[in-house]
Amino acid sequence: MPGKRKEKWLKETYEPALKRSPERAKFNLTSGIEIQPLYTSEDLPDADLAESPGYPGEYPFGRGIQPTMYRGRLWTMRQYSGFASAEESNRRYRYLLGQGQTGLSIAFDLPTQVGYDSDHPLSRGEVGKVGVPIDTLRDMEVLFKDIPLDKVSTSMTINSTAPVLLAMYIALANKQGVDLKQLDGTIQNDILKEYVARGTYIFPPTPSMRLTTDIFEYCSKNLLRWNTISISGYHIREAGSTAVQEIAFTLANGIAYVQSAIDRGLNIDDFAGRLSFFFDAHNNLLEEVAKFRAARILWAKIMKERFGATSPRSMQLRFHTQTAGCTLTAQQPYNNIVRVTLQALAAVLGGTQSLHTNSYDEAYATPSEEAVTTALRTQQVLACESGVADSVDPLGGSWMIESLTKEIQEAAEQYIAKIDSLGGALKAIEGGFPQREIQESSYRYQKEVEAEERAVVGVNKFVAPYQKITGLLRVDPIAAKKQIAGLINIKKERDASAVTAALENLKKVAVSKENTMPAFIRCVEAYATVGEISDTLRGVFGVQREFLVF
Repeated sequence: MPGKRKEKWLKETYEPALKRSPERAKFNLTSGIEIQPLYTSEDLPDADLAESPGYPGEYPFGRGIQPTMYRGRLWTMRQYSGFASAEESNRRYRYLLGQGQTGLSIAFDLPTQVGYDSDHPLSRGEVGKVGVPIDTLRDMEVLFKDIPLDKVSTSMTINSTAPVLLAMYIALANKQGVDLKQLDGTIQNDILKEYVARGTYIFPPTPSMRLTTDIFEYCSKNLLRWNTISISGYHIREAGSTAVQEIAFTLANGIAYVQSAIDRGLNIDDFAGRLSFFFDAHNNLLEEVAKFRAARILWAKIMKERFGATSPRSMQLRFHTQTAGCTLTAQQPYNNIVRVTLQALAAVLGGTQSLHTNSYDEAYATPSEEAVTTALRTQQVLACESGVADSVDPLGGSWMIESLTKEIQEAAEQYIAKIDSLGGALKAIEGGFPQREIQESSYRYQKEVEAEERAVVGVNKFVAPYQKITGLLRVDPIAAKKQIAGLINIKKERDASAVTAALENLKKVAVSKENTMPAFIRCVEAYATVGEISDTLRGVFGVQREFLVF
């Protein structure tokens, strides 16, 4: 309820004005939270803003995990890229690094993501299309040619085959003579969201969770600077969730991963500091800023109060942001530059640690060099010219931001409590709860667009003819043929007996309780393929079928 002064203003000033000029629409966040016409201190009557969101760098980290934030160091500018072949992707990476990008983000093609080699019948037409094809360690060697692993931070968007690709990265570091303790980067390794929203799973949830936890355990001893998981809300949001559902389902998955590691016998403060998150940034700037703040506060509370973490680093929610691919339109595609700029601004004002900005032509194809450069320049203009990086928390103390943060936090807590009552994230996913919630939100949003209750410029509002984009990047079909030919050569050149022995060892380890990472490393060092390794595990773990949800 509004306070007395605000209530007086609403009745005596605002409502009479509405008679002359009615409100043009209903004003709600994606989560259904009503946006008030005005926010004042009366909306936070019992709030102690020094307690929550607190001060930057201090629990509960609502205003940022670092005391200095971007005054000390800018966010990592990490453009997601990979296409056609390892050679082509390597050229793009070196180009982006030369343009001022400060970290690599690798996109893998679909066969690599689901554990098939490029010559598998199911890979036909998909090799190199949405990312780089990686069949063996040889491809990884080409991918990082002239890129020293101890000089870059690398993010790998890979889940079902995450241990295989991480093993290749480790093997490559060993070949380069790089100390594993110096490797800096992140592997997505978030299998639960695959069952919820994305679908690139291979094995059933239980053995998949075992592989995820194996990475936690191995890296806690060997890759001390490596982020062992990027718990992803991005794909949940891209599937149609609301902002509240995005952080609620993501943090619920995070709870499941932490519990799995604790059940393995790991100490919370030995691994929690290497957990990271991955969120979407959508068009409603203020909702997104509040979402990021609420997520930090929630995670800090979860880690401290539920799991008993004592290290401040264990309580810090560190996250990468990508602008919203699902908001990009093929109609009037240059409007996408404006959308991406607003979304990137939300991520920066929300305190992201790294950022990918989508390219304006992604509704058509893999980004062209011109488009990806414009996307990178968007970040650089925000960093160097806008002034938003000059203060630690520019929007902190805004009555609207603090009120929305509180409302989003409370709504997400209700979802997490519901998931707890269902037995946790894994049980909730098996029962289809988050999937149904996302489906309903997506359907509701689409109905609003079609009824023109929600405006999409160039699609259902301000529709006009537009100039077609030229210079789109098209992957030459010959690239797939070259990839398959290279794979055939590797199979001829490698030591077949070493491959067989390594795969047999992996099978033996998989049926035991041993950590699988050393076995994966042995396999990739023998130049076993992603498909051969995945097939070995399919024989042990079985194959997951989709959870049907109606």
